[in-house]
Amino acid sequence: MAGDATSLAEAIREGRLTACEAMEASLAAAGRWTEIGAIVHLDPTLGRAAAEDADIRLRRAPNGRQIAPFLGVPSLAKDLGGPFAGLPVAAGSNLLDRSPNVADESELAARFRVAGLSFFGLTTVPEMGLALASEPAIGPVCRNPLDAARTPGGSSGGAAAAVAAGIVAIAHATDAGGSIRVPAACCGLFGLKATRGAIPAGPFFGNHLGGIASELALCRSARDLAEIFDAAAGHARGPFADPSLSPALPGPLRIGLLAETGEGYPTDPARSEAVEAAACALEAEGHSIVTMHWGAFAAAVGASGQTLRDIIAVNLANFFGSAGLDAGRAERLTQAFFSHGSQLEATALWATLEAAVHASHAIWCLFDQVDCILTPMLASAPLPIGAFPFDHDDIDLQIRRMTAFAPLAALANVTGFPALTLPFGVDRDGLPLPVQIMAPMGNDRLLLCLAARLERQGRWQHRFAVAGLTQ
Repeated sequence: MAGDATSLAEAIREGRLTACEAMEASLAAAGRWTEIGAIVHLDPTLGRAAAEDADIRLRRAPNGRQIAPFLGVPSLAKDLGGPFAGLPVAAGSNLLDRSPNVADESELAARFRVAGLSFFGLTTVPEMGLALASEPAIGPVCRNPLDAARTPGGSSGGAAAAVAAGIVAIAHATDAGGSIRVPAACCGLFGLKATRGAIPAGPFFGNHLGGIASELALCRSARDLAEIFDAAAGHARGPFADPSLSPALPGPLRIGLLAETGEGYPTDPARSEAVEAAACALEAEGHSIVTMHWGAFAAAVGASGQTLRDIIAVNLANFFGSAGLDAGRAERLTQAFFSHGSQLEATALWATLEAAVHASHAIWCLFDQVDCILTPMLASAPLPIGAFPFDHDDIDLQIRRMTAFAPLAALANVTGFPALTLPFGVDRDGLPLPVQIMAPMGNDRLLLCLAARLERQGRWQHRFAVAGLTQ
C-alpha cells in the first residue's frame, strides 16, 4: 500500500517495524531519490537519535498513540521558516551559513516533536522563498517525482517532492503566497494554509510576514492533515489573538463554486472540470451549490499580489539589514526584491496594507452568501523546470507569473482566511487535478472534514509507497 503518516505510526506502534527501522528506510529512500533534489541538508545522526528516543518511549508505553499520534515517524523540516533545533536553515541561499550547532527551536517545531515526528534533514526551497518553484542557484534543482521535467512547486517544493516520493510521509512546510498549497497541488498532496493566528509563529515571529505567512505540513491524507493541525493549532501566544476554531458545521452547506478564473489568468478545462466534479460530489451528499464568478474576486486577487510583493520585499530588506547580509551576493531577482523593499516609502506600504484590508472585507461579504468556496488551485499542470527564473530584476513579472499559475493562492494569505487543497482526479498525463476550498475565519475543521469526504471518492492514488511501508 502507498500509506500515510498515520499508517506508518500504526505499524511502529504495533511492532511491525521499529522507529529506528522506519528512519533507516527513510534515509535509504533519500539516497535512492537524490535526482529529484528534495533534500538540501541531511543529518542521519540527528534522525537516528530521534528514532532511538521514540523506540525508548514506546517500550515504556506500548500504546504509543497515548503519547503522540506520529511517534517514531520520520520527517523533514523546510529550509525556511521557524527553526528546528539541530537543523541549520539557510533559506536556499549562500548568504547564510549552515552552522552545525543550532539550538533555537520554534514553538511549532516543539509541537511537531511532541506529536512524535523525528526530523533528519531540510528540504529544498527557492532563495528566500521567492518563487512557486524550488530551484535555488546553490542547488539542488528540485523536481517533481511524478514528472521530473516539471516543478513540484514552491516554496515548499522539496517538502512536497519528499512526501510524494515517499521519502517521508509528512513534512514541515510554510505558506506566504501559496507555498504549502501550490506544492501540494503539483504533487497530489493535502495542504492547509490555516486561519491567521491559528498556528504559532513564535517565539521568534520572523516568518509571520505581517500575518500573511502560516506554517504547518504537507501530507498524503486528510486524516494526517487533521491530526497535525490538532497537534499544532491554538494558544499561539501572539502576535495575533487566537482565533476561535469552530467544529465542522452540521447539516447541509451552501458551497460556492468558482470554476473559472477570468481571461487574465485562465484555468485549463481539465482543472476547472475537477472543481465542478468536486462540487457535484458534495451536492450528491445533500449540500447546495451556489455558482460564483471571477468578477467578485478579481479586485481582491489583484490587491493580494501587490500586498505579497511589498510585504516580502520590506521583510527581506529588514532581514538583510538586521543580519548584516550583503545583498549583492544574492540571486538577481532576490536583489530586486531587496531593492524594492529598501526604497518603498511608508505611505506606499500603508496604501498596500489598506488595499489588503478591503480585500479581506470583500471576501467576508462573499461568506454572507456561502459557507465555503470551492475553486481551482492551479491554472495548469505543474510548470516545466525553469519556469520561474531568477536571472532578471522584474519583481512584478514574478508576481504575475505566480498569479497566472495559481490565481487564488495569495488571496488566502493576504485576507487571512483558511484554505485547503487536495487532489481530485488525474489528468491525461497522470498528474493530479487539484481543487481548493476556502472558508471563513476559524473554520479550518470544516475544510478538513470536506477534504476527508472528497478523499473518499478515491479519485487520486499515490504513485509511490511510504518508506518503511513498502510491501
